[in-house]
Amino acid sequence: MTENTQQQTAPTTELPTTYAPAEVEGPLYERWVERGYFEADAKSEKPPYTIVIPPPNVTGALHLGHAFQVTLMDALTRRKRMQGFETLWLPGMDHAGIATQNKVEQQLAEEGKSRHDLGRDEFVERVWQWKDEYGGRILGQLRRLGAGLDWSRERFTMDEGLSKAVQKIFKDLYEDGLIYRAERIINWCPRCLTAISDIEVEYQDDAGELVSIRYGEGDDSLVVATTRAETMLGDTAVAVHPDDERYRHLVGKQIKLPLTDRTIPVVADTHVDPEFGTGAVKVTPAHDPNDFEIGRRHELPSLTVMDEHGVITVHGPFLGLDRFEARSAIVGALKEQGRIVSEKRPYMHSVGHCSRCKTTVEPRLSMQWWVKVGPLAQAAGDAVRDGSVEIHPKELSRRYFDWVDNMHDWCISRQLWWGHRIPIWYGPEGQVVCVGPDEQPPGTEAEGWTQDPDVLDTWFSSGLWPFSTLGWPEKTPDLAKFYSTDVLLTGHDIIFFWVARMMMFGLYAMDGEVPFKTVALTGLVRDEFGKKMSKSNPNAVDPLDWMDAYGSDAVRFTLANGANPGADVPIGEDWVKASRNFANKIWNATRFALMNGATIEGPLPDASEMSATDRWILSRLNETVAQVDAYYEDFQFAKLSESLYHFAWDEVFAWYVELSKTTFFAGGEGAKVSGRVLGEVLDVMLRLLHPIVPFVTDTLWTTLTGGESLVIADWPKDSGFRDEAAEKEIELVQRVVTEVRRFRKEQGLQDAQKVPARLTLDGTPLVAHEAAIRQILRLQPEGEGFAATATLPVVGATVALDLSGTIDVAAERKRLAKDLAAAEKEKAQAEAKLGNEAFLAKAPDNVVDKIKGRLAKADEDIARIQSQLTALPQA
Repeated sequence: MTENTQQQTAPTTELPTTYAPAEVEGPLYERWVERGYFEADAKSEKPPYTIVIPPPNVTGALHLGHAFQVTLMDALTRRKRMQGFETLWLPGMDHAGIATQNKVEQQLAEEGKSRHDLGRDEFVERVWQWKDEYGGRILGQLRRLGAGLDWSRERFTMDEGLSKAVQKIFKDLYEDGLIYRAERIINWCPRCLTAISDIEVEYQDDAGELVSIRYGEGDDSLVVATTRAETMLGDTAVAVHPDDERYRHLVGKQIKLPLTDRTIPVVADTHVDPEFGTGAVKVTPAHDPNDFEIGRRHELPSLTVMDEHGVITVHGPFLGLDRFEARSAIVGALKEQGRIVSEKRPYMHSVGHCSRCKTTVEPRLSMQWWVKVGPLAQAAGDAVRDGSVEIHPKELSRRYFDWVDNMHDWCISRQLWWGHRIPIWYGPEGQVVCVGPDEQPPGTEAEGWTQDPDVLDTWFSSGLWPFSTLGWPEKTPDLAKFYSTDVLLTGHDIIFFWVARMMMFGLYAMDGEVPFKTVALTGLVRDEFGKKMSKSNPNAVDPLDWMDAYGSDAVRFTLANGANPGADVPIGEDWVKASRNFANKIWNATRFALMNGATIEGPLPDASEMSATDRWILSRLNETVAQVDAYYEDFQFAKLSESLYHFAWDEVFAWYVELSKTTFFAGGEGAKVSGRVLGEVLDVMLRLLHPIVPFVTDTLWTTLTGGESLVIADWPKDSGFRDEAAEKEIELVQRVVTEVRRFRKEQGLQDAQKVPARLTLDGTPLVAHEAAIRQILRLQPEGEGFAATATLPVVGATVALDLSGTIDVAAERKRLAKDLAAAEKEKAQAEAKLGNEAFLAKAPDNVVDKIKGRLAKADEDIARIQSQLTALPQA
């Protein structure tokens, strides 16, 4: 079934009595890295398989979301490596412009300084020092998790090679007219003092105040409602819908703007919803994105009334006030003039906040650099439509199209000092020159040349990640071998921001070659009740704590076991404990097998030499191999994990090992055959489990086989062996055992309590298993004086038990009779309600369904209790 090409040594049966993850995982991972197992060879003739890790922020620490995605990527790459692919899983970090700059500015604040005290060059040097000293701790945490990354190729978005790639694509886009500079409305953080991208804005419902203000006088007046009264100082129009009869007489007229000496026009614009509010809206082009577009359509002036700190810069009484102070002051002044028509407080509305510092974001008119996304987004959409890139699960492709088909031009400039400086130089005569990699600036500062002070959005450089990390723009062996990448596995929450941008840049820079063939989208990790995990909530979990307590394999298996494509993943500590128990079960069962002759030495015996139990487990093993392969190809991690769990625990440990114990204890040729079969099963099972739980499986497999490491072992193949007859035979055995176990439990017999029994087996297949059935069920031979006090008819067998001396039959009959009466009463009540037409006419469907469920349960209980009474001996 497998072709193990590794150098093997003689296997050993020595394993500690208990598995201690803390003692195993760290040293074992370092051994994998030292031996170069994760390093890819661009010169290899093996087919390539490439995944690039979504680069975590240099400021980041491992959270469950990281652990989840890394576990799945690790599983994919470990399996492909075992399948014979030249596998590259490339690690790296993102410089995280705002987050990292904030970290260092906080450090400086503790010293009583600001970045301006240092100056730009010294501040950037300070950030590099911080990065070298504190940054990247998440990479060490990924090692704890067992991530099989090629550390020899680690990249950073600000390293020399990636910086060169950024300059190159900026210049190419600029010269192709796809990058331009323009004044537009952007998201502005008054605390970070920079434009921020949409993904860096977090929206939450805040309690505000909705005020309705009367503009104009008498018949030439109208009412507008706003939550941002402070921006009225920058109003340059009031807009109404052109078909709104209420205001048609005002369109084109000038009305007085309260608190100012200005008049502003009333304009007609189809953007206005006449059904919303009063049907009239104030237009502040410099402080609202929708108003900006209205202003452009009607050639309205844009008046900026706040500086970058959110402080009012116009109109004497409010000059110098913070925006929120000005809001209260302006509402107060409007009240004095009798212009407040109504106030609604509190008024809950969605407000954007900076994701880094939680400051309320301010829409602001600003001169920025932009990417013209039209043709780039068109190509990104077409690549999915024509099948060049597959989005998995398919139903999420609609969200992708909703984004790329309606994408707005992308603001790429940031008013920061940490990041890729925009490679544009301005000359003394108004010249604008874009400087590419390996090119010199056109002049010096002394000659009147200055570089644009802004840096690029972090997503600009991370959008190049699939090819810049492989050496682009140089034609490197890595780029030739490993691009395009095979799978991008990432959360569905960044499909709009990162996935789409990588698609745009990859297709543009690589002459239409897609950056990845498949986008496998995952959900988000939530707590066991389905609630979002947050640092501000008590449900946030540090995965390192769980790894310390239960081992990395337990955390990995729990995460994989909840990973349905595109769906959110609930996780709780009890589930991690259960996964720890699974790892312990694998350990203990393998240890037992090794002590009882499990081996991989020599070829598998011919099927004719095997017992039905041996043939059954090999048939189930091959079916499991086929299932797991199919689930991997469909990114069904939850299903493949469940399949492996069921096979290992339920079929191998609970049934095969138990059914084979009599064979092992008897010794002889049968024990040798079963020992070789058990060795084969463990060998393949550990290979199948390895990508999900690498530490415990590698430790057990090297002990079992003497092989070097599972990391470089061969992936199992379905040999095609199936034995339906053996599977049916063992199913009969399982029915007998299950039914007797159920009866024993119902009678209150202890698991270890031995009971005399007579087995009447209806066919030769079951006769061969009588010893195993008796062993599992603690059934003694009949002996003298045997009295069949209980008889269980089971498909394929009849089991007669002598319960004399084990239970009080009279007391048991009395208890069961009481239970039967209660069940019959429950049935009668349910039937009475369901037979009452008046009740059925009034009762909700869910109530009726509940009563039907009670009736079905009562029928089931009655049948069960009657069966138990029949099985009891007569008094």
